[in-house]
Amino acid sequence: MGRDKALLPIDGATLIERIASRVQLAAGQVSIIAPPDRYPHLRYPVIADVVENCGPLGGVFTALTVTESPWNLVVACDMPALTVRFLEDLFGAAESGDFWDAVVPETGAGLDPLCAVYHRRCLEKAAFAINRKILKMHDFVSTLVIRRWPVLNAAPLENINTPDQWPDPSDDQWNDPRSAR
Repeated sequence: MGRDKALLPIDGATLIERIASRVQLAAGQVSIIAPPDRYPHLRYPVIADVVENCGPLGGVFTALTVTESPWNLVVACDMPALTVRFLEDLFGAAESGDFWDAVVPETGAGLDPLCAVYHRRCLEKAAFAINRKILKMHDFVSTLVIRRWPVLNAAPLENINTPDQWPDPSDDQWNDPRSAR
């Protein structure tokens, strides 16, 4: 992208603020796992990785280390079409049972472990993976008892990685925070 995706402007806010506000509406609380000095202006707590240089798994580990909640919605900040309804439905699927460690969306492209709900009991398995340098999210998720959550419309999970993928601000799909999944 050439710059910090989290700070891209969208609808009068930054992308990270947009995602955080939607997570808060869906789950009630938000903590951002990132270097605190990178986002001092945010109205959400920003928590540094407990173990540095472990990629997204390090973020999941940190989130599970600091949480007091049994179920934790973990979302990457680069999904501009993510909606509150999608997150509420995903979170509700996790809370509907206690037989799994995580609920992970599954599209035709496979599992999306960077928009998933993890139980706090995953902390031990995350620590085990980090200690053994097994840092790929799909490898970590394969060690969990997961509930695959089928997603027919993958648009909310589409992430942006290049300027060409940045949404057209006039496209309504980006503007309704509660639109259907």
